[in-house]
Amino acid sequence: MRHAILVGSLLLVAFAAGCSDSPVLRTESSTSAIRAAEEVGASDVPRASLHLQLAKEELDRSKNLAERGEKDKAASLLQRAEADAELAILLSEEQAEKTEAAQAMERVRQLQNDNR
Repeated sequence: MRHAILVGSLLLVAFAAGCSDSPVLRTESSTSAIRAAEEVGASDVPRASLHLQLAKEELDRSKNLAERGEKDKAASLLQRAEADAELAILLSEEQAEKTEAAQAMERVRQLQNDNR
């Protein structure tokens, strides 16, 4: 009987703890994606800069929602923040590749002109 009461008490405590504590908002992935976008120079590329700014705003809003207990909405915004940061990275890389390609084409034109 004591064992049943102890087990029942432990289950009740575990259930209460699970109900009272919502899962912690995990911002690491979004934060690191934002940091990566900053490191590749997204703020210097207009289209990428827009998505980087959106990611930062979404991260801030998700923290505010989590503080108000709206964990589902906060988690959704975190996913959007990460997606926007990743898009900023891709747009930055795309711009860098376009710039590099344009420079390579200019070098080819120079070489062609020098050989004439």
